[in-house]
Amino acid sequence: QVQLVESGGGAVQAGGSLRLSCKASKDSGSRFSIESMGWYRQAPGNERELVAKLATGSRPDYADSVKGRFAITRDNAENTVHLQMNNLEPEDTAVYICNARAINYYSDHELEADYWGQGTRVTVSA
Repeated sequence: QVQLVESGGGAVQAGGSLRLSCKASKDSGSRFSIESMGWYRQAPGNERELVAKLATGSRPDYADSVKGRFAITRDNAENTVHLQMNNLEPEDTAVYICNARAINYYSDHELEADYWGQGTRVTVSA
């Protein structure tokens, strides 16, 4: 199993910046490889939406609303993903949730699965 630990949320004024981080770790003795890591967000009353994701060997994928303001990067060696959020707007207020798609390796089979973090709150005031 894979666990995701997020950090970096908080409250800022419009125009400010925040950096979110998420680290994937495994249970002792388990093996996995990360196919993609990314961030989703969910505001009150809204459905969860993709913010940005980065698959191994691919270019980043961003929601139109954050293009030019957010940047996603990965440290593959550390199984960590970062989301640099600049020029934040009140509409960015939400709980940001880390996602990882991983392949788990067992003695006789492999299993692809999605994992989710607990979420970190981002609040942007006007």
